Amino acid sequence: ALPGDNVGFNIRGVAVKDLKRGFVASDIKNDPAQETASFIAQVIILNHPGQIRAGYAPVLDCHTAHIACKFAELLEKVDRRTGETIEDAPKFLKSGEAAMVKMVPSRPMCVEKFSEYPPLGRFAVRDMRQTVAVGVIKDVEKKPLPAPRR
Repeated sequence: ALPGDNVGFNIRGVAVKDLKRGFVASDIKNDPAQETASFIAQVIILNHPGQIRAGYAPVLDCHTAHIACKFAELLEKVDRRTGETIEDAPKFLKSGEAAMVKMVPSRPMCVEKFSEYPPLGRFAVRDMRQTVAVGVIKDVEKKPLPAPRR
């Protein structure tokens, strides 16, 4: 398989019915996949009729997962091309603007920094049956791994 290919494999002791869309397989000894508590992303608003404020909770399409994520905090409005800060803690965002946003998934989800794992670090924001924004993940706060079972 080449990078970006979708592959299938079987795991002894795991039934197909126990697996769901969006699950991520990884090496437990080398940077294991973990549930995301929250993440910081640079988001570009493409096509939204109104204003986007903190609390907005659209569906994110990230890799194969489709999970509602809340725009918990609008951290800063940035220039789309240079990434320079234009405004700290904006009250709202509108079409054509870019911002750094803290996002919190509503259900368990695994994402990674775009710089480390590009396929797990980019997403589309969907609402009203259309793509309203796109983004790349800059930083991830992960939930701690559960203690190993004995």
